[in-house]
Amino acid sequence: MALEIIPTLSQYIVTKILKQPKRVLALDEKLLSSGLIDSFNLVDLSLFIEDTFGVRIEDTELNADTFDTLNQLAELIHERQ
Repeated sequence: MALEIIPTLSQYIVTKILKQPKRVLALDEKLLSSGLIDSFNLVDLSLFIEDTFGVRIEDTELNADTFDTLNQLAELIHERQ
């Protein structure tokens, strides 16, 4: 798995989206289905992922099935790199 991806994702989410830089996200913490991240933030996160990691995220993938935890996000990025 791509554990080197997770710190970058987590840092972006807690500082830019949640505005809680001291917060620590668990690898399996629900981001979308818990309401922690809304649809507007989801678009920002997908653009960050595309720009930072050089992978393409399809609009149909912006849902809780693929974008709900740090683990899911890291795995998706790792598969595309």
